[in-house]
Amino acid sequence: MELLFITLGVLLIVLGLAGAFLPVIPGLPFSYAALLVVNFSGVAQFSTFFLVVWGIVVITILILENALPAYTSQKFGGTVYGATGSTIGMILGMLFFPPLGFFLGTLIGAFVGEMIYKQDVKVALKSAWGSFIGFLTGTMIKVTVAAMIAFSFFKAVFF
Repeated sequence: MELLFITLGVLLIVLGLAGAFLPVIPGLPFSYAALLVVNFSGVAQFSTFFLVVWGIVVITILILENALPAYTSQKFGGTVYGATGSTIGMILGMLFFPPLGFFLGTLIGAFVGEMIYKQDVKVALKSAWGSFIGFLTGTMIKVTVAAMIAFSFFKAVFF
């Protein structure tokens, strides 16, 4: 039975790390769920403080990951069209031109979104850059947190 919980935890960690990059997978909740699975199954023990702090961190980042690209895009003169375009561009870029499409699709999508909103090229480029910076910052934060949770998981379970 213990092997089943460890396997489930590892699967959740992998999904969590993948979700740090892919917007269609809620990565950090999966990573956090891995901690909960091994904790409540008795495979590994984490303190209540540890679990509460990580829970707060995950919830905070879930909120920030949606707000950060919009905030940076607005700071650079962007609109919701640019933020939406960046998300669509990232998904299409990942599907058709991985892994480079992940980054280029975000930037191109934000630019196209702003052009649809009828902004001039200079304003659209500035907005697209802001959206791209926000997206990359959010992704880097999610990857870092998912890796830290994975480290805590593997350390508790295997060492």
